[in-house]
Amino acid sequence: MNPVIIFVGLAALLAVVFLALAFIRAGAATDRATQGRLREIVGDIEAPAAKSQAARKERTTTRIAQNLDQAIGGRGFAQKISTELARANLKITVSEYIMVIVMSIVATAAVFFLIYRVWPLTLAGAVLGFFLPRFYIGIRKGRRLKAFNDQLGDTITLMANGLRSGYSLLMAMESVGQEMPDPMAEEFSRVVREISLGVSNERAMNNLLRRIPSDDLELMITAINVQHEVGGNLAEILEIIGEVIRERVRIAGEIKTLTAQGMLSGYIISFLPVGLGLILFAMNQEYIGRMIFKNETQPCGWIMVGAGLILITSGFAAIMKIVKIEI
Repeated sequence: MNPVIIFVGLAALLAVVFLALAFIRAGAATDRATQGRLREIVGDIEAPAAKSQAARKERTTTRIAQNLDQAIGGRGFAQKISTELARANLKITVSEYIMVIVMSIVATAAVFFLIYRVWPLTLAGAVLGFFLPRFYIGIRKGRRLKAFNDQLGDTITLMANGLRSGYSLLMAMESVGQEMPDPMAEEFSRVVREISLGVSNERAMNNLLRRIPSDDLELMITAINVQHEVGGNLAEILEIIGEVIRERVRIAGEIKTLTAQGMLSGYIISFLPVGLGLILFAMNQEYIGRMIFKNETQPCGWIMVGAGLILITSGFAAIMKIVKIEI
């Protein structure tokens, strides 16, 4: 393979990464500007400085992002994307995320074209570029949800102990934001801020559940809402729920250990043929291309590739179905 092609492809990929980081930094700046305005509303003594800083940070948002925000604001898919970004804890807007997807499509398509010089694989690269940001968000969301669920049992115990010592529910949640690590501390601190700004307890909890789609968290929120309506010993209820959640986390960890080998085998068996085929085609296009692109009269090669991909996909889905055990 020509080293120049490899260098150009890597340069294009690095350019996309730097542009994506630039948009993420711009989104983070916008979030800090919003927090500055909120501090001004609640009477922070540094309000003038926060206001001037917010004005400087708001100018970092590009005109294209603003136009996209106006065009897609209120749309159903925009609300869904915003929810996914919140669950992944990415401080970027929907328009910035769409621009990252466009840059990823262009970059991966350019890399595939420079390496393979074949339009079908270039189109496949564009499709891969469309899904790469989604894969990244899915990974971040899964890791954050797992970390939250692992901390939830101890968090509920801490809240129950706080309620027994005479704390109110708001004070108990505030102690969670101070004592527990992220993401638990970040989420409960956000709930406390929302309640302090006038949001009802039920709505603030529902916002937390929207950002963290956890069944265990839903159980805790349901118990708190029911106790608020009918009364009862909330500390004792939370202690029982915390014990159940800790036991569930323990069992889930044991199941994950037992099924790790099967899951890893599924990934290797499924992606190894595809990766090996792409590497061989990049190294010797005549060898692989003769089966697919050099024989236009007989579609035997395309049928073989299509059948192989269908079988690989079905096998991967079957393995994931076997190793994924719901608790």
